[in-house]
Order: sequence, then C-alpha cells, then structure tokens
Amino acid sequence: MSQNQIGFIGAGNMGGALLAGIQAKKPEMSTAAYDILPAACEKARKLGATVYASIEELVQESEMIVIAVKPQYFGDVFPHIREALQERKKIISITPGFDFQYLHEKLGDNAVFTRTIPNMPAMVGAGITLMSFEEALTPQERQEIRSVFECVGTVTEIPEHLLDAGMTGSSASPAFTYMYIEALADGVVALGIPRAQAYEMCAQAVLGAAKMVLETGLHPGALKDQVCSPGGMTIQGVKALEEGGFRYSVIAAEEAAFKKSQEMAK
Repeated sequence: MSQNQIGFIGAGNMGGALLAGIQAKKPEMSTAAYDILPAACEKARKLGATVYASIEELVQESEMIVIAVKPQYFGDVFPHIREALQERKKIISITPGFDFQYLHEKLGDNAVFTRTIPNMPAMVGAGITLMSFEEALTPQERQEIRSVFECVGTVTEIPEHLLDAGMTGSSASPAFTYMYIEALADGVVALGIPRAQAYEMCAQAVLGAAKMVLETGLHPGALKDQVCSPGGMTIQGVKALEEGGFRYSVIAAEEAAFKKSQEMAK
C-alpha cells in the first residue's frame, strides 16, 4: 500500500477537479483512480494518478478513498469496496443524502467516514466544500482530509444533521446563480448589448458582489441598500423583483433541493 495515497472511485467532473487541484497544490501527494470510462482514466493518468483496473485493488492500495460517483451508482460500487476493506480505511463520500449510519450498513466497521459536499466551482479552484467527520477520526486525519479539499477552494465544517440543508446553499445554488446570470444577460441583450459582452458584464457583477459580501463582512441587505439610491433606478428594479416573488422563489428552490436530497438514500 502506498503511504498517504488517496484513491478516487470515479474520475469524472468532481473526481477530476480534485485530482487537478491536488496536482497543482499538493504535487507530493500520491493519487490513484478507478473509472469505467477510458477517457476518464486517461485524464486521471495525465493528472499524475495511478490508474487501477479494479475497485478492489484501488481500495487495498490506498489509505484514503473518495467515492466520487453519482448516487445512482453507489449500489454498484459498495460491494467492491466492502470486499476489499480488510483494515481501517478513511472513506470520503461527496454525495448528499447518504448518512453515516447508512454508509456503515453498506461498508461495515473497517471504514471511518467523512461526508463532504463540494460544489461545481471547485472545477476552477473556487469551490466551497461542506464537511462532516465521524468522531473516530483523529484531529490529524481531519486536517489531512480538509487539506485535500482545500486544493479546490474553501472548506467549512458543519454538523452532519445539517449537511444536506447546507448543500442547498452551496452545491445546488450555483445552478440557480447561472440562471440568474443568464436572466440578467437576457435583460441587457433586450436593451441592445451584444450577447457575449452581456454575459461577461453580468457574470463579473455577480462575482464582484459575492466578493464584497465575503471581504467586507457586511450584511447582504446593507450592501443592497448602498446600491439603492432614494428614487433611483436600482430600487425600482428591486421593487419589480419583489413583485415577482424573487426571494420566495429562491427559498422554494432550496427547499425542493433539500427534499430531493432526503429521498435519494431511501
């Protein structure tokens, strides 16, 4: 077994993003991968990972194993992982809905689990990963796992019972934000701005607004108030959004995503 090797079961979008982040930020770390798709295996190989021909071999040769497959394939990979778990291994799940109790039922007691929910911006090194640890993990092991996901952005720890709720604000919300950027761009295109320029200006505006929330520490409402001059154009836009149920629609979208996350493991 390679010391400190981290193995990825699944080297697609998120697995590939983590492999790329590790290569860029922690090139000394030994990585491995297994995927049923030859193209994903080749991508992993180019990112410095050792590619294994079976899940069993990858599990046996790695100290940490990241399950980076879609939820519908968990049932396919669990038996292979369990068969190879002959000693204590650190198992990391990146999928919502499957709690520690469920994971132990499927993989037994030789696994110690970390549940993580990274988001799509991890693919450009700007992600946020929600993370919850089992008590059996030592502080050193926790930091080791955190450092892997810090290669693709920031990490915040959250109690397991709140993990799926937090996911709606971190993992699902980029899709809502892309829709918002697209709608903003459609609006200025309707007013005569070329499409490519519209996407650039609207995406940059959203990026800058998010950065101000993070770096100033001010309440988003306070920042909104700073933009809205009395009797000005922006407050009229805010009024139109409220008339259309903007905030309610966003909250309802998060509640729908949370409900689905709870259904996935049943």
